[in-house]
Amino acid sequence: MQILVSEKVAPAGLALLREAGTVDTYSHIGREELKNIIAGYDALIVRGDTVVDEEVIAAGLNLKVIGRAGLEVDQIDIPAATRHGVMVLNAPQGASASHIEYTMGMLLALSRQIPLAYATVRAGRWERESIAGTELREKTLGIIGFGRIGAGLAERAQAFHMRLLAHDPFISKARGRELGAELTDLPSLLAQSDYITLHVPLSEDSRHLLDAQAFQLMKPGVRIVNCARGGLVDEAALLAALQSGLVAGAALDCFEQEPLPPDHPFLSLPQVVCTPRLAARTEEAENEVAVVVARGVLAALRAEPVATSLNIPPVSRTVMETIRPYLILVEKMGVLAVHLTGGGIKSVEVSYNGEISAIDTKMLTLGVLKGILNPILQEDVNFVNAPEVAKARGISVVEFKSPDTENFVDLITVKIKTDDAICETAGTLFGRTQGRIVRINSCRVDVEPKGWLLWIPHENMPGMVGKVGLALGEKGININGMQLATTADPNLSVMILAVAQDVERDVAQILTDLAGVHSVKKVVFD
Repeated sequence: MQILVSEKVAPAGLALLREAGTVDTYSHIGREELKNIIAGYDALIVRGDTVVDEEVIAAGLNLKVIGRAGLEVDQIDIPAATRHGVMVLNAPQGASASHIEYTMGMLLALSRQIPLAYATVRAGRWERESIAGTELREKTLGIIGFGRIGAGLAERAQAFHMRLLAHDPFISKARGRELGAELTDLPSLLAQSDYITLHVPLSEDSRHLLDAQAFQLMKPGVRIVNCARGGLVDEAALLAALQSGLVAGAALDCFEQEPLPPDHPFLSLPQVVCTPRLAARTEEAENEVAVVVARGVLAALRAEPVATSLNIPPVSRTVMETIRPYLILVEKMGVLAVHLTGGGIKSVEVSYNGEISAIDTKMLTLGVLKGILNPILQEDVNFVNAPEVAKARGISVVEFKSPDTENFVDLITVKIKTDDAICETAGTLFGRTQGRIVRINSCRVDVEPKGWLLWIPHENMPGMVGKVGLALGEKGININGMQLATTADPNLSVMILAVAQDVERDVAQILTDLAGVHSVKKVVFD
């Protein structure tokens, strides 16, 4: 085994790797040098600074696995790795405890103004009267995102006798009560919380989740903590809220631009605590992620099951070529279904009709779960951990198979049941390679699952297409494709629009406000 480690990794992990093969280590390696030498290696292990794009992956003629010693994999082109048959894995749980404890520490530092107090003492001042903190006891903590880290924070916060609110559309209220929190909608959480902390992934839907409008819903004197991802908080809006006194303080470990510029306005505000992405960095976490990623890489090279794989289990490239079109299709079907529903997910049903019912469909069902869960969770969901993630959230998963089908040789149907709705999507392959979604609920469609899609139920009356098209045109958004579908209600139709670029919230609101439009839902496939 020839293994390349492109950044500093804890010695415990390197020791495991060296027992199995030859390990070359770097403290830093540039992209061009990496591209030039990667062909000689079976495995690549990176931290957060090494960019692994498609050119690097394609140059890795013998590359079988890429391991990320940590959680975030933004700098790795996972779709490209999948296309080239290269497994990507990470160490998702290694830093969970560190992240939880750091967030708790930020709550305490912010509440008691500990950094400010230290700065005054170091400057030779003894300002006991001017620095007064506030207690966490009997305050309301609003947790946005109730996955592993959010739930762990709730457990710690209960020891401080805090009241807990949580917002997570995909967690049931019963599960929330088990963890000691009251599940509620986002506006209610914003209005009631004394402290608000974020634990969600950064996506098109969550970018600037806390914006100027959100701050206006908050109670005066609220304090904000973000140790999750830069971009979840609109920094300009937060700055304005801090300067007006609406927000009493903020503790931030991640930012929209990193490193934080030395002239950033946050650095001049004493009520703001800024740290350089330290939430996951402890000695214990460093060792654990190094060991976890080393074990995962070695398992992948030995063709053994890998619990932290982010794209594919260890299969031959021949097998991958056979299943790849289906895997891509079913994952996109899951993405579509979850975007069109709301409320906590109760069950997922996957039906296989036609010739496909005769093969082992377990991996395809896992692909459906991966598509459903990844858009809504902070943690990465893969083919191996998807069942456990679904089980932990109380989601039942059922397969149905039948050789009988209508209209198509093969048909896969995904049904999601939530607290609020049921959504069905059905798909098949055209020409055995091109995935198409052919039904959404009762609507017969032909959707290529890529890019941005708008789902717009509307009154069945003249002029609706023109109004929507004009509104998008005025905002410079081009329509790549459009379909109209009828529903069981003769007075209701659905527009399905493929658009050339993202549709921001303000544009979606303009469309929603059009007379006759019932709602607008955006689906991001890529």
